[in-house]
Amino acid sequence: MKVLFISRGKLDSKISIITLNQGESIKGIGVSVDYYTIEDVGFMAYLKAIFKLKAFLKRNKYDIIHAHYSLTAFVVSIAGAKPLVVSLMGSDVKAKSYYRFIIKFFNRFFWSAIIVKSEDMKKILGIDQTIVAPNGVYFEKFTPLSKQKALGVTGWDKNKRHVLFAADPKRQEKNYILAKEAYDSMGIPDVDIHVLENIPNELMASYYNAADVIILTSLWEGSPNVIKEAMACNRPIVSTDVGDVSWLFGDSEGHFISSYDVKNVAENIERALEYAKEKKATKGRQRIIDLELDSESIAKRIIGIYSKVLKD
Repeated sequence: MKVLFISRGKLDSKISIITLNQGESIKGIGVSVDYYTIEDVGFMAYLKAIFKLKAFLKRNKYDIIHAHYSLTAFVVSIAGAKPLVVSLMGSDVKAKSYYRFIIKFFNRFFWSAIIVKSEDMKKILGIDQTIVAPNGVYFEKFTPLSKQKALGVTGWDKNKRHVLFAADPKRQEKNYILAKEAYDSMGIPDVDIHVLENIPNELMASYYNAADVIILTSLWEGSPNVIKEAMACNRPIVSTDVGDVSWLFGDSEGHFISSYDVKNVAENIERALEYAKEKKATKGRQRIIDLELDSESIAKRIIGIYSKVLKD
């Protein structure tokens, strides 16, 4: 089977790390995967991309085209790519309500299968045939590490405890303001707060393992990768009830669901810090295994979707 992954790219034309990780996991079990990026720089860029992609597909034949993100999928649809599987992320479904109407139109006339990351997304989207398949976790990369070695990578103070806000604070939907207000209200001098901003993906595991607690206070999510990655590193976590986080946590210890109340977030951070002090690690990794959310298991599910599309 030969598959083309298409995703919006950055100005350096590199495909997003989320899309790349999924493609490489599929490659790992015997499927041929190529990558094609569309620069995300405005309407004219997408318009030009239609003609470029159409010419590319005339020269190159694939069994399945897999588009990631809604805007990319719209371009790929108009370019005539078939059969077309589309993966939507949290912002595609939750950020702009009118997107859902456009998605439903394209799904009806152009798409062979549509994938979302959580049951919550499927419910909001309102398309019965939608398939739920979260992104998988690379266990080889995201694994428990020595905290002292991890602190050596991050450069954080080894005499303090550390809370990691697992997102870029400039993204408004990540709601850093709430996390910072909760942290400030705690007034604990030996605890520092850090953010995930411009951190290379290959260093992410070190940042998770250097942190005593991971926090996420997002307004919306699909199936947040940072939560699954932090769980795979057995870290205590505090998160708002977004996407599939409650399902991911289940009743496992060391994982705390918060409301959007500053006091509640602060209390849960303190509880998580105490958990980290007493037990140091959670059983989050085993929870991810039990849910079959490792990258290989998810890759097999994706290939199953491709096979069904080709049969239909």
